[in-house]
Amino acid sequence: MGGKMETATLGGGCFWCMEAVFQGLKGVESVVPGYAGGHVPYPLYEQVCLGTTGHAEVVRITFDAEVISFGEILEVFWRTHDPTTRNRQGHDTGPQYRSLILYHDEQQRVVAEQSKHDADASGRWPAPLVTEIVPLNAFYPADSRHRDYYLTHPEDAYCQVVIEPKIRKLKKEFPDRVQEPR
Repeated sequence: MGGKMETATLGGGCFWCMEAVFQGLKGVESVVPGYAGGHVPYPLYEQVCLGTTGHAEVVRITFDAEVISFGEILEVFWRTHDPTTRNRQGHDTGPQYRSLILYHDEQQRVVAEQSKHDADASGRWPAPLVTEIVPLNAFYPADSRHRDYYLTHPEDAYCQVVIEPKIRKLKKEFPDRVQEPR
């Protein structure tokens, strides 16, 4: 591990997608899929899929702030999912797929609010951003079958049809920030 380690927790649809995107960034030390933003302690995947726990599928990103800032993490976040659709990313629908920034402290809240404002004002999207910005109360890691999903299941149809385009977009829009996933 490097210099100044920080943590970000983000939801932008399926956590397999988010995990694959952020595993490919320089300065990211680890990405853990899990659940946050809800009211049920220690939820199971099957419970979250029902949409009754209040939790979203999220990723906990540990990164070296001397290599990549929280603001730069958010730039990638905005551009690798659709922040204008409520409770939906592509064919994945339900509150567990909402666009969500869970801030860890006041500084992250301020950066997140400004980043959302700037992204919304950019005109990049045809509709307003619906991303929620809320404090992180708890993070519950997903079980091992959901970790490193893209790296261990590249032949899976979901990986090829949904995740691969996000990885291509990442490489195209952020070529100087991409590394081989670890």
